[in-house]
Amino acid sequence: MYTDLLVKIKNAQAVKSETVKSPYSIMDKAILDILEKKNFVGTVEVKGRAPKKVLDINLKYDTAGKGVISGVKILSKPSRHLYVGYEEIRPVKQGFGLLVVSTSKGIMDGSMARKSKLGGELLFEIW
Repeated sequence: MYTDLLVKIKNAQAVKSETVKSPYSIMDKAILDILEKKNFVGTVEVKGRAPKKVLDINLKYDTAGKGVISGVKILSKPSRHLYVGYEEIRPVKQGFGLLVVSTSKGIMDGSMARKSKLGGELLFEIW
């Protein structure tokens, strides 16, 4: 589940780890592709074969050695799902953050969902 993945990445950055390994899922891979494209994580590789596939994630740090990810807010939970239309999607932290949305056309960031005029389930915010 993507919540476990985000917590693993945040905790690994807190202890200055170079890489994180997480079990493979299609949803986690789609989320990591967005985070990689927006420079929140380094490279992401899929290793292993079908029953034991693993995502190998290289983490990014700034010049001072602090993790690039400073905060994560999980919006939808198994007990409560938040859905919005594309008009309600707003920038996170005045544009310095990222909103990830699950739409009918797949998982995408908030700005892409708004441009494509697609609403959906709000997954999380990251900054």
